[in-house]
Amino acid sequence: MLRTLGIEVASHVLRVGRVTLNRAATWEEISALTLCEEVVLGCVDEPTEAHMKEEVEEAARTGDTVGGVFEVVAHGVPAGLGTYANWDERLDGQLAQAVMSIQAVKAVEIGRGVIAAESFGSTVHDPIQYAAKDTGKPTRFTRPQNNAGGLEGGVSNGEDIVVRGYLKPISTLRRPLESVRFDNRETTSASYERSDICVVPAAGVVAEAMVVLTIARLAQEKFGGDSALEMRRNFDGYIQQIRSY
Repeated sequence: MLRTLGIEVASHVLRVGRVTLNRAATWEEISALTLCEEVVLGCVDEPTEAHMKEEVEEAARTGDTVGGVFEVVAHGVPAGLGTYANWDERLDGQLAQAVMSIQAVKAVEIGRGVIAAESFGSTVHDPIQYAAKDTGKPTRFTRPQNNAGGLEGGVSNGEDIVVRGYLKPISTLRRPLESVRFDNRETTSASYERSDICVVPAAGVVAEAMVVLTIARLAQEKFGGDSALEMRRNFDGYIQQIRSY
């Protein structure tokens, strides 16, 4: 349904263990991953991905597991989805709940939220600019940096929506941790059946689906209609309205 409206969602891996992609990934790089037949870890930068692979291999050698961070980007979302009026209908809150509900995700970040918490406002708040008709681009308000991750006041602002999920290492270790038996409460080692070493790439794919479901539900509420064609007509009329503001 979202593709009918020109909205696309894709993910990539931002961090595995101690290895982080230390630059912003472009939408073109992220969307290109969806066209690859073979994906190792889903990082857009090959040298960084190679170091991530080494991190996973080290965990495998020591019988350990490793977590990380995935990033989901929704491209082409128009301004105006969500609401600032009710706390439980804010788009950022709904996205955070959707991604946080994924197993092993222990934290969710919208845009540059973590950096913003330790920065001065003048360095993280997005200046608002305006693309006029004579620029050759669609007329709309823009943000040059998108530190807010496409959301302001619980509402989409027309920039890419950026959501990150922080994934803990999964708990089924080949080198089990200490545990306690149910029958006699005595100390024992946790049982081991099988264990993946790193599930960050897979979690990113699950998060894509959760973000799609969240945005699709709000788009359906906003644009309505009994068919995809009717929704597209309503959507096009809305886009024309906000661009002529």
